[in-house]
Amino acid sequence: MSVSTLTEWLRERDDAALARLLGARPDLATPIPADTSVLATRAGSRASVARAAESLDTFTLTVLDALLLCDADTRPVTLAEVAAMLGTKVPRKRVREALDTLAELALVWGPDDALSVVPSAREAAGMFPGGLGRRSAELDGRDLTAVIAELSEPERKVLATLAEGQPTGRSRDANVIVPLEQAETPVQKLLARGLLLRLDAETVELPRQVGLALRGAHPMGQVKVNPPPVQTTAHKLSTVDATAAGEAMELIRHTEKLIALWSGEPPAVLRAGGLGVRDIRRLARELQADEVRCTLIAELALGAGLVIATDTSTPQWAPTTQADVWLAATPPHRWATLASVWLDLPRLPGLAGSKDLRDKVIAPLSEELRRPLAPASRRRVLDALGEFEPGTGVDSPDDLAGLLAWRAPRRGGRLRDDLVFWTIREAQALGLVAFGALTSAARALIEDGPAVAAKNMADAMPQPVDHVLVQADLTVVAPGPLEQTLGHEINLVADVESAGGATVYRISEASIRRALDAGRTSTDLHELFRTRSRTPVPQSLTYMIDDVARRHGQLRGGAAMSFLRCDDEALLAEVAASPAGARLELRKIAPGVLVSPVPLADVLEELRGAGFAPSAEDSDGRLMDLRPSGVRVPLRQRPKPAGVPRTASPEQLADLVSAMRAGDKAAGTRRGRTVALAGGGGADTSATLALLQEAVTQGRNVHIGYVDANGTASQRVIEPIRVGAGVVEGLDSTRSETHRFALHRITAVSLVEDS
Repeated sequence: MSVSTLTEWLRERDDAALARLLGARPDLATPIPADTSVLATRAGSRASVARAAESLDTFTLTVLDALLLCDADTRPVTLAEVAAMLGTKVPRKRVREALDTLAELALVWGPDDALSVVPSAREAAGMFPGGLGRRSAELDGRDLTAVIAELSEPERKVLATLAEGQPTGRSRDANVIVPLEQAETPVQKLLARGLLLRLDAETVELPRQVGLALRGAHPMGQVKVNPPPVQTTAHKLSTVDATAAGEAMELIRHTEKLIALWSGEPPAVLRAGGLGVRDIRRLARELQADEVRCTLIAELALGAGLVIATDTSTPQWAPTTQADVWLAATPPHRWATLASVWLDLPRLPGLAGSKDLRDKVIAPLSEELRRPLAPASRRRVLDALGEFEPGTGVDSPDDLAGLLAWRAPRRGGRLRDDLVFWTIREAQALGLVAFGALTSAARALIEDGPAVAAKNMADAMPQPVDHVLVQADLTVVAPGPLEQTLGHEINLVADVESAGGATVYRISEASIRRALDAGRTSTDLHELFRTRSRTPVPQSLTYMIDDVARRHGQLRGGAAMSFLRCDDEALLAEVAASPAGARLELRKIAPGVLVSPVPLADVLEELRGAGFAPSAEDSDGRLMDLRPSGVRVPLRQRPKPAGVPRTASPEQLADLVSAMRAGDKAAGTRRGRTVALAGGGGADTSATLALLQEAVTQGRNVHIGYVDANGTASQRVIEPIRVGAGVVEGLDSTRSETHRFALHRITAVSLVEDS
């Protein structure tokens, strides 16, 4: 049966087809369409059509252009017309597949002998579909092939240039149109013959009929039917995983280094937000990495909550308590945290360092890097890599960018190809991609989540070693990743000199002093190297440890938060000997002076409770009032974890279709006696209740208007079964299911008249 409108065609589609449409175009389902006519209206809107076109590949868009060139937006056209517009070399099967795709998205409807396109598709497609200009009524019926053959070579060259690319061009000769006998230049002669159209004083346009005549058997030009080839190379999956594991370990080490650096010297937050150029360069020097990698690591640390901008008058980028939790985890789990954060990070680290629309450099960690669609773009790239066999890698990112550009030429904007390069580069730094191939851990992360990905990465990482090799030149070689406890001790007593498969540490007086400052003794350090070194400990190292330890701690300092002073030594001794003094850990450091590690306010409160009468003084000896003024806690909202928006479930889509079917039936019923609430609600419902009870008694269907808890209005035809307690229970005839409706949410009730 032939249909003339999109609404009629949608009503004839089965429930499964409508569910697929709502799943492919989720903007059509929000808010829930009351019936199919509302769905058709939304499906034909310009914004929705443009959004749907972003998911189309190059060939399907070409078929849509061919439909528009056949004027399918104003009249039904046949499949034969569309195929002829595409050219004889395009397989009819591929045209059929593209039309099916367009029909699934409700961009095209109707049988093969009466295909129609939503009118707004012409606006969404651009001004010149297929690279052809607009039709000129003056050229209809003319034998353009013969006319073109009589033209001079310069004139044909102008037409051929416009026919091959965009149908518009700029020329000063378009300033004035003169008769043919007065025309001197090729453009003036073509304008006089009507083979070019003048748009303005400097722009001309090639009419569609002339373009079609010049293209001959290829009206749409060279149609890209199939995606471009991608050159790949097969690798052993174990080699790919092992190489990526090395990158993952390097990422973990650099993140640890960033936390350590910013713990000691937190960089300042720029006035406009972000990390300054000097700070990113300093980080690059300390990590011995380029600024691009440092930006990525800083962005991952921010996304994972390992660092945050402090809420102070002079904010700084400082590590959080979450950083300590991350540092305590195993390397595979630390990696999984960073990898999962990157996958769903709504930011583009690759943009850092470029300039914005105001010609200002975009700083790392700034709000200018925020892009909500970044996670979807990353997944597109990784999904494309995941289509190849495990271990098979793409030889060039250009090939992958070309493939994705063919699949969705309208998605990604001006950064479309850059997004591919950035994603591959960042995925390599994260250990998700190696040799252009997706790793086992990356596949697990995408399909099963970070827990399974961590297990896969643990299998790929080298097993931790429990020993080191101490060299005579005071270097320590770790032949692999060290056990967590051993690694902590070695990093405490030595500095990393070079990292890789084997890490080389350098021992110096400064590093030994650092270990002693952390509470280690010379005996501890001797025991560490004696038990953990597979090579003899050089005598020079033993001497260095003893020498540094002998000079360490001669000058000592301690912490004290408060002091007590008194000229009465007897009173001071009584305070120190009291139970309160013991609890406050009071100790004498000079005649008449006691110190305590407890805050002064707590010291005073404790002593006053013990019967003493102390007072507080400031640095000048003046009395102070330390009574508490109340707790003040800055309110800071925790950042919500980023994530990819969830799609509707099959059950939810089925419910949406059911609601539309109910609306269609309600719209098509004949209504009898009607009761409506004044103003749509808040009025007396006694008349509504009486009419519903009458329908129950007579076994008649009713048409109801209903507003749900979300404020969405809908219409239903139900057979009321029971009315009471403020609820109407009725049978929905579209799905033979029983539903309950709150009486106060029913805006109108009508008895359904028999047809």
